[in-house]
Amino acid sequence: MNLFNDFKQRIPEPQSCSVMLSYKCNAECGHCMYACSSKWSADWMTEQQLDSLFRYISKYTVPAPYGPEDISLNHGIHLSGGDPFLNYELLLKAVDLAKEYEIPSVFVETNCFWCLDDQTTRERFLELKAAGMHGVMISVNPFYLEFVPFERTERAIRIAHEIFGNNLAVYQTEYYRRFIELGISGTVKYKDYLKIEPEQVFMCNVEFFLTGRPICALSGILDNYYPRYEAEVLLEQPCRPDFVRPWHNHFDNYSNYMPSYCAELSYGNWNDLDHFVGTEPDPDEKPVLSMIIQNDFKTLLEFSRNEGCIDDPAGYFSKCHLCVDIRKYLSENGDYKELSPLEYYKHFG
Repeated sequence: MNLFNDFKQRIPEPQSCSVMLSYKCNAECGHCMYACSSKWSADWMTEQQLDSLFRYISKYTVPAPYGPEDISLNHGIHLSGGDPFLNYELLLKAVDLAKEYEIPSVFVETNCFWCLDDQTTRERFLELKAAGMHGVMISVNPFYLEFVPFERTERAIRIAHEIFGNNLAVYQTEYYRRFIELGISGTVKYKDYLKIEPEQVFMCNVEFFLTGRPICALSGILDNYYPRYEAEVLLEQPCRPDFVRPWHNHFDNYSNYMPSYCAELSYGNWNDLDHFVGTEPDPDEKPVLSMIIQNDFKTLLEFSRNEGCIDDPAGYFSKCHLCVDIRKYLSENGDYKELSPLEYYKHFG
């Protein structure tokens, strides 16, 4: 028996979690794995859902290496979306509940659209900290710059550093520095930003994960830099990052427990978390999930072709690209409970 492979076949315990209060967002970024935008139904997670979810995940989450009041992307929980500040009262309640359940290393992720002035920004950060929030992560790159004036980002970073100190994470610091050096102000369309910073420089410096939807949304750029391959060439590649890793997995407002970078692929309903964590998916109940978690992409490809899926004649950039193409087709042409939420592909863009 290969114990490592045996472990990899099982649904992992969630040692750290991204809690998606909604897919609703003020922005519609090209690199967003979850296709968040203003077009989504809000369907905010309810207080009852939050209470249930935190009761389940509090048994599994682990604190950051330097302690439960420090933050780490791969420890504790972070409250996300969409942007959680679109529903500030719910965000505040979520922080209260996380404290009640003694969940460690709690922070919020935001694009700072709401940071219109110093007073509001400071008041909200102070109120959240008093409620038990340990830190904040602020997103900075050319995709967000299309939707959020850079002055708001600068304000949020300045005030968050005053309040949270080292528990402020700026993602990505390189672009924060670069925007300041370039004298960026207001919003800048992505196509206009490429007139300031050449596309090849952008590709070398920005970090975005070429998994799922971003591969499709950014294919026009990627075609200039990466080759495509026939499906069979990609079948033996392992999933990267590890599909069943126990950290930075996502829990959404439709009760899905999802792998970290695999949007619209559900391990199961998190209300049943204790019953399926550590188990292998039933291939009869969840055939697509079972084939993916077993890394049996040869069977998945054959299965999809038998269901009518046609390979992209242009080929695929990666195994993730192939996988999302298959899942998109199956989601639109079948009934697979593990392909959830269904609304995801309506906003795939």
